[in-house]
Amino acid sequence: MSNKKDPQTEGMSKGLTQYGDPGFSLFLRKAFIKGAGYTDSALDRPVIGIANTGSAYNPCHGNAPQLIEAIERGVMLAGGLPMVFPTMSIHESFTKPNSMFLRNLMSMDTEELLRAQPMDAVVLIGGCDKTVPAQLMGAASAGLPTVQLITGSMLTGSHRGERVGACTDCRRYWGKFRAEEIDQAEIHQVNTQLVASVGTCSVMGTASTMACIAEALGMTVPGGASPPAVTADRIRIAEESGRIAVEIARKGLTIDKVLTEKAFENAMRVLLAIGGSTNAIIHLTAIAGRMGFEMDLQALDRMGRDTPVLLDLKPSGQFYMEDFHHAGGMATLLRELKPLLHLDALTITGHTLGEWIEASGPGFKQDVVKTRANPIFKEGGIAVLKGNLAPGGAIIKQSAASAKLMEHEGRAVVFENLQDMALRIDSEELDVTMDDILVLKHIGPKGAAMPEAGYMPIPKKLAKAGCKDIVRISDGRMSGTAFGTIVLHVTPESALGGPLAYVQNGDRIRLSVANRELSLLISDQELARRKETQPVVTPTAQRGYEKLFLDSVLQADKGADFDFLMPPQTSVIPKLKK
Repeated sequence: MSNKKDPQTEGMSKGLTQYGDPGFSLFLRKAFIKGAGYTDSALDRPVIGIANTGSAYNPCHGNAPQLIEAIERGVMLAGGLPMVFPTMSIHESFTKPNSMFLRNLMSMDTEELLRAQPMDAVVLIGGCDKTVPAQLMGAASAGLPTVQLITGSMLTGSHRGERVGACTDCRRYWGKFRAEEIDQAEIHQVNTQLVASVGTCSVMGTASTMACIAEALGMTVPGGASPPAVTADRIRIAEESGRIAVEIARKGLTIDKVLTEKAFENAMRVLLAIGGSTNAIIHLTAIAGRMGFEMDLQALDRMGRDTPVLLDLKPSGQFYMEDFHHAGGMATLLRELKPLLHLDALTITGHTLGEWIEASGPGFKQDVVKTRANPIFKEGGIAVLKGNLAPGGAIIKQSAASAKLMEHEGRAVVFENLQDMALRIDSEELDVTMDDILVLKHIGPKGAAMPEAGYMPIPKKLAKAGCKDIVRISDGRMSGTAFGTIVLHVTPESALGGPLAYVQNGDRIRLSVANRELSLLISDQELARRKETQPVVTPTAQRGYEKLFLDSVLQADKGADFDFLMPPQTSVIPKLKK
């Protein structure tokens, strides 16, 4: 190894603490690290940071110790020095008020630790819904050579002979319980089978979607999206991630060379083709925003017209992530999407996406990834809606919606906020029919930190009568594991005085997915009158992170990132304008 390193830019000499004497700063740093038993030979190697997001509160990251061991092995075999450090860890089910509230904070935590600590490259360990986006957002801002390592999906379980997995089946069985189709004893039994191991949800929820997107962006090693958490394949991916990290550290292959306009376009195609989570639009928009790119949601919708859903996974299809892995994973999907992709997009391996696909071989017969000639849904999984109810746009996951409800006009049944919904949704006195449209206000970014409450429960009296779906509209999000005819991300949100704030019980609303329309059927004059007589008070906070969040969070169409984290210059994708 050469000793001729720039003391300001490489290895343990990078980013010295400021004492006014760089020589003393390095001397002091080495003194302390040698106290942990490191030799000069070890400290002269490329330093590879490993972001440890293991936590007892995060079973999706329950394999983090095994992954770290494998990454360290890969780093050392390649001649690097692994340095493990902790960051925030966010689990969807263990975070109050919701995980989206902390995504931006985790991105800041990740970014600042990448900047503050000496490392030539980093391996980020992420899995549960908001961790991968937070890490990619932070890494995009920090600018280091970066490898994203996915923790991997859980295994499926079995309930009374039926294969089950979190969390589409969680929602399906809970719906049965609410409808009194199953009893307390059975819901307890299925509760022990839905999550058969550590790892992320086994369906195409947000975690699996972000795993596929990370690979489509070129940010993982080939095959990095699909191996389940507890498999040897996942451990081998971790070792390879460590090796690649050393390689890109030596090459200086920084993240901006990978996260290009073409990479984001490829990711958009993949999102549409996998029937991915609607959450991924917000996350991908936020990651692109950190790179100075603005997502064009109308262009995404146009792309969806000729990008069918090919991946037969729940909730849009029938299979689980381990089936996708056995079917060849992302290589099988990308091979089918080749004519729609930018094959010259660079990846962290130093090779292009097209070279990745070629290296994966010719493929084999399988049933999980369909052909473009025989898709499971003829358009992309997500459609973008507009109209006087959503001037800035709204989203529907059409591949998981009921066909009979995608062209629908109905009477609004309005809930003003989460508390109002919780109080009245199961009341026998609720004036609601199967033909109505449920509207939930004040769950957007500023209204309630955008929880996954857009998947409103079907009113209990309708559920008991056999209703399996009903049109639902909100400015919030829903889990990618959910299904139903659900309109989300209505922008501007109601807490900012968007039109959604002024919907009243009994108003007529028209949803036309074919026409990409979401309309409140009242006159412009009536809407203006309501705005004048019903002023909205935007939520505020006195102190702490909640104040920072409410003061700074952007709308859904801007990725719900903080305004001060966005670079000043933007270009638009997928129009490829500089």
